[in-house]
Amino acid sequence: MSGTTIAALIAAGSFALLVIVLILLLMKVMKTVDKVNITIDETTSTITVLKKDVDILLHEVEGLLTKSNVLIEDVNGKVATIDPLFTAVSDLSVSISDLNTQSRNMIGKVSSAGQKSGKVATAKTILTAAGKVVKKRKEKG
Repeated sequence: MSGTTIAALIAAGSFALLVIVLILLLMKVMKTVDKVNITIDETTSTITVLKKDVDILLHEVEGLLTKSNVLIEDVNGKVATIDPLFTAVSDLSVSISDLNTQSRNMIGKVSSAGQKSGKVATAKTILTAAGKVVKKRKEKG
Protein backbone atom coordinates (compact mmCIF):
# COMPACT_ATOMS: atom_id res chain seq x y z
CA MET A 1 0.00 0.00 0.00
CA SER A 2 1.19 3.28 -0.88
CA GLY A 3 1.12 6.46 1.19
CA THR A 4 -1.56 7.91 -1.04
CA THR A 5 -3.81 4.94 -0.58
CA ILE A 6 -3.41 5.08 3.18
CA ALA A 7 -4.15 8.79 3.15
CA ALA A 8 -7.22 8.17 1.01
CA LEU A 9 -8.39 5.41 3.39
CA ILE A 10 -7.88 7.69 6.42
CA ALA A 11 -9.72 10.47 4.64
CA ALA A 12 -12.54 8.11 3.66
CA GLY A 13 -12.77 6.75 7.25
CA SER A 14 -12.77 10.28 8.68
CA PHE A 15 -15.44 11.31 6.20
CA ALA A 16 -17.56 8.26 7.09
CA LEU A 17 -17.11 8.98 10.79
CA LEU A 18 -18.08 12.61 10.16
CA VAL A 19 -21.20 11.50 8.24
CA ILE A 20 -22.19 9.13 11.07
CA VAL A 21 -21.73 11.86 13.69
CA LEU A 22 -23.73 14.28 11.55
CA ILE A 23 -26.51 11.71 11.08
CA LEU A 24 -26.70 11.10 14.85
CA LEU A 25 -26.67 14.85 15.47
CA LEU A 26 -29.41 15.40 12.89
CA MET A 27 -31.49 12.63 14.50
CA LYS A 28 -31.21 14.32 17.89
CA VAL A 29 -32.09 17.67 16.33
CA MET A 30 -35.11 16.05 14.67
CA LYS A 31 -36.26 14.60 18.02
CA THR A 32 -35.82 18.02 19.63
CA VAL A 33 -37.74 19.72 16.82
CA ASP A 34 -40.51 17.10 17.19
CA LYS A 35 -40.70 17.79 20.95
CA VAL A 36 -40.79 21.54 20.27
CA ASN A 37 -43.59 21.01 17.74
CA ILE A 38 -45.54 18.94 20.29
CA THR A 39 -45.01 21.65 22.91
CA ILE A 40 -46.17 24.32 20.48
CA ASP A 41 -49.29 22.29 19.64
CA GLU A 42 -50.09 21.79 23.33
CA THR A 43 -49.50 25.47 24.02
CA THR A 44 -51.77 26.44 21.15
CA SER A 45 -54.58 24.16 22.37
CA THR A 46 -54.14 25.40 25.96
CA ILE A 47 -54.29 29.03 24.81
CA THR A 48 -57.44 28.26 22.83
CA VAL A 49 -59.10 26.70 25.90
CA LEU A 50 -57.95 29.58 28.11
CA LYS A 51 -59.26 32.12 25.64
CA LYS A 52 -62.69 30.46 25.70
CA ASP A 53 -62.65 30.31 29.52
CA VAL A 54 -61.61 33.96 29.77
CA ASP A 55 -64.40 34.96 27.37
CA ILE A 56 -66.92 33.11 29.55
CA LEU A 57 -65.53 34.69 32.72
CA LEU A 58 -65.60 38.16 31.18
CA HIS A 59 -69.24 37.66 30.24
CA GLU A 60 -70.12 36.55 33.78
CA VAL A 61 -68.16 39.43 35.34
CA GLU A 62 -70.02 41.86 33.10
CA GLY A 63 -73.33 40.42 34.34
CA LEU A 64 -72.20 40.68 37.96
CA LEU A 65 -71.13 44.28 37.48
CA THR A 66 -74.49 45.12 35.96
CA LYS A 67 -76.32 43.52 38.90
CA SER A 68 -74.00 45.30 41.37
CA ASN A 69 -74.75 48.65 39.75
CA VAL A 70 -78.49 48.00 40.00
CA LEU A 71 -78.15 47.03 43.68
CA ILE A 72 -76.04 50.10 44.45
CA GLU A 73 -78.61 52.36 42.80
CA ASP A 74 -81.37 50.66 44.84
CA VAL A 75 -79.43 51.09 48.10
CA ASN A 76 -78.69 54.74 47.28
CA GLY A 77 -82.39 55.35 46.64
CA LYS A 78 -83.36 53.73 49.93
CA VAL A 79 -80.70 55.67 51.83
CA ALA A 80 -82.01 58.89 50.28
CA THR A 81 -85.49 57.92 51.51
CA ILE A 82 -84.23 57.22 55.03
CA ASP A 83 -82.14 60.41 55.34
CA PRO A 84 -85.14 62.65 56.21
CA LEU A 85 -86.11 60.18 58.92
CA PHE A 86 -82.71 60.50 60.55
CA THR A 87 -82.92 64.27 60.26
CA ALA A 88 -86.34 64.22 61.96
CA VAL A 89 -85.04 61.94 64.72
CA SER A 90 -82.09 64.27 65.23
CA ASP A 91 -84.39 67.30 65.44
CA LEU A 92 -86.67 65.46 67.87
CA SER A 93 -83.67 64.57 70.02
CA VAL A 94 -82.62 68.23 70.17
CA SER A 95 -86.20 69.26 71.04
CA ILE A 96 -86.40 66.66 73.84
CA SER A 97 -83.04 67.83 75.18
CA ASP A 98 -84.25 71.45 75.17
CA LEU A 99 -87.51 70.38 76.89
CA ASN A 100 -85.51 68.56 79.58
CA THR A 101 -83.36 71.65 80.15
CA GLN A 102 -86.44 73.88 80.41
CA SER A 103 -88.12 71.39 82.78
CA ARG A 104 -85.07 71.37 85.05
CA ASN A 105 -84.98 75.18 85.06
CA MET A 106 -88.69 75.36 85.89
CA ILE A 107 -88.37 72.75 88.66
CA GLY A 108 -85.47 74.76 90.07
CA LYS A 109 -87.54 77.95 90.06
CA VAL A 110 -90.57 76.21 91.62
CA SER A 111 -88.35 74.64 94.26
CA SER A 112 -86.74 77.99 94.98
CA ALA A 113 -90.16 79.65 95.19
CA GLY A 114 -91.33 76.85 97.51
CA GLN A 115 -88.37 77.41 99.78
CA LYS A 116 -89.04 81.15 99.85
CA SER A 117 -92.73 80.61 100.63
CA GLY A 118 -91.72 78.19 103.38
CA LYS A 119 -89.46 80.85 104.88
CA VAL A 120 -92.24 83.43 104.65
CA ALA A 121 -94.68 81.06 106.36
CA THR A 122 -92.15 80.40 109.12
CA ALA A 123 -91.52 84.12 109.58
CA LYS A 124 -95.28 84.77 109.73
CA THR A 125 -95.70 82.08 112.36
CA ILE A 126 -92.87 83.55 114.44
CA LEU A 127 -94.25 87.07 114.09
CA THR A 128 -97.75 85.91 114.99
CA ALA A 129 -96.44 84.14 118.09
CA ALA A 130 -94.36 87.15 119.01
CA GLY A 131 -97.41 89.40 118.54
CA LYS A 132 -99.44 87.20 120.88
CA VAL A 133 -96.72 87.32 123.50
CA VAL A 134 -96.49 91.10 123.23
CA LYS A 135 -100.26 91.40 123.40
CA LYS A 136 -100.42 89.21 126.57
CA ARG A 137 -97.73 91.30 128.23
CA LYS A 138 -99.60 94.43 127.48
CA GLU A 139 -102.73 92.99 128.96
CA LYS A 140 -100.89 91.96 132.14
CA GLY A 141 -99.07 95.06 132.56
